[in-house]
Amino acid sequence: MTLPQLLLRDARLPDGAVRDLLLDGVDGLVRRVAAPGLLPAGPDEIDLSGYLLLPAPAEPHAHLDKALTWDLAEASQCDLPSAITAWRRYAERVTEEDVLARARRAVDEMCANGVTAVRTHADILPGDDPLRGLRALLRLREDVRDRVRLQIAVLHVEAPDEVLHRALDLGADLLGGCPHLSADPAAAVERALRIAAEHGVGVDLHADETLDPGAQDLRLLAQAVRERGFGGTATASHCVSLGAVDPQEAARTAKEAAAAGIGVVALPLTNLYLQGRGHPSLVPRGLAALRPLLDAGVMLAAGGDNIRDPFNPVGRADPLETAVLLVTAGHLTLAEALHAVTAGARAVLGLPAAGPYEGAVADLLAVRADTVSEALGAACPERLVFAGGRLVSRTSVAREIF
Repeated sequence: MTLPQLLLRDARLPDGAVRDLLLDGVDGLVRRVAAPGLLPAGPDEIDLSGYLLLPAPAEPHAHLDKALTWDLAEASQCDLPSAITAWRRYAERVTEEDVLARARRAVDEMCANGVTAVRTHADILPGDDPLRGLRALLRLREDVRDRVRLQIAVLHVEAPDEVLHRALDLGADLLGGCPHLSADPAAAVERALRIAAEHGVGVDLHADETLDPGAQDLRLLAQAVRERGFGGTATASHCVSLGAVDPQEAARTAKEAAAAGIGVVALPLTNLYLQGRGHPSLVPRGLAALRPLLDAGVMLAAGGDNIRDPFNPVGRADPLETAVLLVTAGHLTLAEALHAVTAGARAVLGLPAAGPYEGAVADLLAVRADTVSEALGAACPERLVFAGGRLVSRTSVAREIF
């Protein structure tokens, strides 16, 4: 039986080399990479002349249940506590079908921009049916599985244990939480690890989402993971306060996180929007301490977080936008920024490496550009997206200048 294969012709790789690639749509891997013209012609070919071929991005931190509600919720530009209030007010009338429709639209936007894997958080919602949002996302996970791998983390502050057990029994992949919003952050971290261990899942906590240098969620998580011998994956998202402490303390905390094997997800778009509003001048950056984390060997990813909801009125569902902010606000190199939204993001999600290399998963993004600088800086909209060796999205643009 002939395997369904796809030949990509004349693609430019990130190192500048032009290559042909043979993708296998059965096992989803890159079978061959060769100089142009060396691979035999096949029935299915795509000419990528003029395109830069990158590993497909992954989105390590989304809120699909909140997506696209900025106008619906009649929110105003505000800080984190006010955004939480606006969302909770709107969430009282959210239905399962509402969440499903908006989340599907957001995933489609992500996929068109190159995303082939997403981790989304799902709120425990107010009302008699607190898991209606989770059920919608579980339905979506099945619907999009041929083009996007969707992971779901249950997000809560202090929901009853019984509700969290029900959520994980329904099929959520991870347990989330917000220790810094709890009266006892250490107890909240310990509780999350205990419940997650009972279900054999990992944790992804909203950690230190504040500029208060006294916040200690990341350190508490690192200590608890080591002391408990937690066997699941552990992720800390946001970690904004790490950027508000002195360099020595940031380095110490980063080393503790690295030693505990904790992945950290920076979320520049939303945190730069929400944080620092109380400072009329010299506004502090709402951004994790990226350089100390990298220097310590922490598994670092970056995500877009919110897409036009009460927590952020903007956002294009585009990881390349996130990478630009890592360069401009986080002072990472182009290569480091791209890594954070591609290989780094996949690593935090526990997925195998993808990219235009033999043996890698054939999740790829072709952008109409010659270099990484152009792909990021010009926000090139012309893109082809491949998931598991198959073309799943193509965006073409017609430009007329008179």
